[in-house]
Amino acid sequence: MKSYEKLLENNKSWARESIEKDPEFFNRLKNTQTPEYLWIGCSDSRVPPDSITGTLPGEIFIHRNIANMVVNTDLNMLSVLQYSVEVLKVKHIIVCGHYGCGGVKAAMTNSSLGIIDKWLRNIKDVHRFNREEVDAIENEDEKIDRMIELNVKEQVMNLSKTSIVQRAWKNSNAPDIHGWVYGLNNGLIKPIFELKAGTHIDPLYEYDNL
Repeated sequence: MKSYEKLLENNKSWARESIEKDPEFFNRLKNTQTPEYLWIGCSDSRVPPDSITGTLPGEIFIHRNIANMVVNTDLNMLSVLQYSVEVLKVKHIIVCGHYGCGGVKAAMTNSSLGIIDKWLRNIKDVHRFNREEVDAIENEDEKIDRMIELNVKEQVMNLSKTSIVQRAWKNSNAPDIHGWVYGLNNGLIKPIFELKAGTHIDPLYEYDNL
């Protein structure tokens, strides 16, 4: 059996077992999508959102990219954000990074890696904003870990600055935004930052006409 064919066989087993446990599972799933959460996470294959949170299909709306970034020119991310906030009416947005993130590690070097350099520059900016704190950490692993946490915090702030979130906060007082970091070494999620819906940020980013 070719390696990819194993995925198809696993799918058949999963579908069969799901029906055995709950005969109405797929009928219910195809007719409703009412997740309470939008998950913005890293593309790293070791951080599957549903597995590490114990959630089922239909419970989390998911967007993933390199180093769990919220970039204001990323139309893919913004489209996911708008749909989840304005149509699905999610109550919580979670930005989840992970310790050992290769994207953050790469951004901390001066090596050119090709087109991804343009993406990683956003993380370099996070380093620049926090250079005094980060560069004062002597242990290299601890320095990367702190940068991973600071990157998550910055992406939470980036979400709060979008007109999509600002409008939702003004009109419906939701969603709350959470910044988490997942530990590859122990499987545990560490909450590190949170913005409740309606939090006042720098007035430059608060729109008057929404």
